[in-house]
Amino acid sequence: MTGTESVPATMRASVLTGPRTLTVKDVPTPACAADEVVVRVAAVGVCGSDTHYFRHGRIGDFVVDGPLILGHELSGRIVAVGSEVPADRVGQRVAIEPQRPCRRCKQCRAGRYNLCPHMEFYATPPIDGAFAEYCVIRTEFAHPVPDTLSDEAAALLEPLSVAITTMRKAGIVPGSSILIAGAGPIGIICAQTARAFGASRIVVSDLVAERRERALSYGATEVIDPVATDIATAGLDVDAFVDASGAPAAVMAGIRAVAPAGRAVLVGLGSSEMLLPVEHIQNLEITVTGIFRYTDTWPAAIHLAATGQVDLDSLVTGRFALADAPQALDSDLDPSSLKSVVYPTTG
Repeated sequence: MTGTESVPATMRASVLTGPRTLTVKDVPTPACAADEVVVRVAAVGVCGSDTHYFRHGRIGDFVVDGPLILGHELSGRIVAVGSEVPADRVGQRVAIEPQRPCRRCKQCRAGRYNLCPHMEFYATPPIDGAFAEYCVIRTEFAHPVPDTLSDEAAALLEPLSVAITTMRKAGIVPGSSILIAGAGPIGIICAQTARAFGASRIVVSDLVAERRERALSYGATEVIDPVATDIATAGLDVDAFVDASGAPAAVMAGIRAVAPAGRAVLVGLGSSEMLLPVEHIQNLEITVTGIFRYTDTWPAAIHLAATGQVDLDSLVTGRFALADAPQALDSDLDPSSLKSVVYPTTG
């Protein structure tokens, strides 16, 4: 392993040790394999999956059954490289695609490495994440970013990648219309991304007036209060529906708002099972699908952020030191909060 600074044998990390219990500890710095790089972590965005593990200890079949380091939206700087990685990568500022597929299974060989059954994904039990001073990742998943992008924006390329995958699945092209349920972080990033993909009508629904108002400044052409308006019968007839809420009622109404031959993409973390309007789906030949992470999205994400087509910096509404990670994970309880960032190597 070569580098410009000595990588210590241990590092500080915020470790989930029980329900709603995070403790800053000294833990072993992860070993760097020949095809990996060591990254000194600069910024880590807080994701809904992090809060789920923090509060509930599980997401579906993924169960926290031992100490776990959370955090998978991150940026940093390469400080050392494995023996198979060119030494000139040391010093690069990078955004991390936080996954390690096997490269050999049927899904990987088909280009769908996000569906690799052997995937090791940051902050998904039992794989540690990035609420820590250092992390390691395969060299191809450490994406160089221009100096015009802040550490925060580089970290938030990860949720932007979710939105890019969503727009691709939704078939958004110039002139498309789209309904997005939920004006939280993913909903807001999806609205911006839909605009960048050329959507001409972007409707965002949310129960909270403050969030609806915010959506208008991030690409929404109109907003709807789903309590005051029955979305299912409002005649929206959109080309695509994206659920970023996880609410069964929002999913049911949103699918009914899709025009014939349209698409519905389920993104939000919600119920593991829910009712769907099957007759509507069949009679109008609506495609209903989900997304699970992403493949090959960072080049597009870097372009959209670097050219200002998607504004990531203004999404940050909370900044926390590593010791304050519990407060960061609870910050979503404030309706005015949008995106919180933890800084493991400062403060």
